[in-house]
Amino acid sequence: MTTSQDAQPLQLDRSFFDDPAALYRGLRVERPVVRAIGPSGLQFWMITRYADARAALNDARMIKDADRIPGSFTRDGEAPQARVVTESLVRHMLNADPPDHTRLRKLVGKAFTMRAIARLRPRIEEIATELADGMDAAGPTVDLLDHFAFPLPMTVICEILGVPQDRRDEFRTWSNTLLSGGPDHERAGAARAMSTFFAELIDDKSAHPGEDMLSDIVRAAEDGDSLSRSETMAMAFLLLVAGHETTVNLIGNGMLALLRNPEQRSRLHSDPDLVPNAVEEFLRYDGPVNLATIRFTTEPVEFSGTTIPAGQFVLVSLIGANRDPERYADADRLDIERDASGHLAFGYGIHHCLGAPLARLEGEIAFRTLLARFPAMALDDEPGPHRESTLIHGLTRLPVRL
Repeated sequence: MTTSQDAQPLQLDRSFFDDPAALYRGLRVERPVVRAIGPSGLQFWMITRYADARAALNDARMIKDADRIPGSFTRDGEAPQARVVTESLVRHMLNADPPDHTRLRKLVGKAFTMRAIARLRPRIEEIATELADGMDAAGPTVDLLDHFAFPLPMTVICEILGVPQDRRDEFRTWSNTLLSGGPDHERAGAARAMSTFFAELIDDKSAHPGEDMLSDIVRAAEDGDSLSRSETMAMAFLLLVAGHETTVNLIGNGMLALLRNPEQRSRLHSDPDLVPNAVEEFLRYDGPVNLATIRFTTEPVEFSGTTIPAGQFVLVSLIGANRDPERYADADRLDIERDASGHLAFGYGIHHCLGAPLARLEGEIAFRTLLARFPAMALDDEPGPHRESTLIHGLTRLPVRL
């Protein structure tokens, strides 16, 4: 048993963001539990094997609530997200432990059941068709992210929440900045802008409630359902950011994988019934989330013979786990007919992504639409680079020729 406390931490650089699977390939064999330093300067332990990752994601000895973490993320001069994101944006269920997590998740859980999401199919298909029409008109070359992958899920989540769509482009800028490894002052500015935006939005929903989820959340808070104003703002922030980020990168990463694997694309085009299974493989092969959100050890925990001491930050590699050959044979190969069940792209345990049914439906509709409308689509230039984020794994651009 080792702690590797004295080993030099691994510095995550540009190559890691563009191709994390390459780093994980070696780490799973040689250093499956390793100390690392992110672009913001945060030092943490990183877990890369599937079995360890699945266990860690459901381990009650690792907490999420920043209020229970000594120093509230600022110990040893580190500068992680909680120091630059205002308090009003971080008190959401993804940063909560039971019983608060249970209470917060219950408030919105009914809106994200498979049955509730299935009712959205006609509207999502309509949006996808309109976006494909726009691509046709803008062609013959477009950035697939700008013209399709971003506006599809953003339009859907804005309609679900009741958010004015004329704010979506600036929201995208804030989201990209906040989830990046950029300078603290830039991320702090984005956080302040988001806080102001959500405060104004919640005040408007309180004064003029509608038939949307955010109005329902505000009503729950006003009815004394143990939801504070900061929790209301944080819930809106989480649902809007998580409600589009995952799907944007599922579509972008998945289409890039298909464009680079023409035989798989041809197979999918010839049999569209394979699309739902292909979506699961895209999630496994090059998922939209790199390292899961932060956890903190309350006592020593052991994985693959390495003990992580108490009082340490831990990030679980979802991409590393999903490419583990111990779990998936020939894991570095895209195979749209593979049984990809059990992948960790949406996490595992009590923090499993609440919006997974919505992301899956949007992904299915997106790929069906794009394959049917643009069977000859090809890369027009080198994509990327990837966003410099330990959390989000996605491209900054995906130029295609229709």
